[in-house]
Amino acid sequence: MKGIVRHHDETTLIDLGGGTTRRILSYSDQLMAVEVGFETGAEGAPHQHPHTQCSYVLSGRFTYTVEGETTELNQGDSIVVPPDLVHGCRCLEKGTLLDIFTPCREDFLR
Repeated sequence: MKGIVRHHDETTLIDLGGGTTRRILSYSDQLMAVEVGFETGAEGAPHQHPHTQCSYVLSGRFTYTVEGETTELNQGDSIVVPPDLVHGCRCLEKGTLLDIFTPCREDFLR
């Protein structure tokens, strides 16, 4: 197989505290897919990083704030956050985000 395969049972669920979990699904130098679980009321604190990020709502309901502008995202919705913009989210209804980063978030691998 010329692709990089990671089976779900080979990944590790990391408890980030505050009702949030992270599971790195797969990655290469230029791309990373991460599953982030949220309990109702949990928050992804405002932060910024040099990566482009695409968040896709697998389940649940969230408010997502980018540079002070807030929108509600529901199952099937997505958002792209360009590099270096301050962004964060709040979970309104228990759910899961699929976050895609380019390049890879090497800080998540440490």
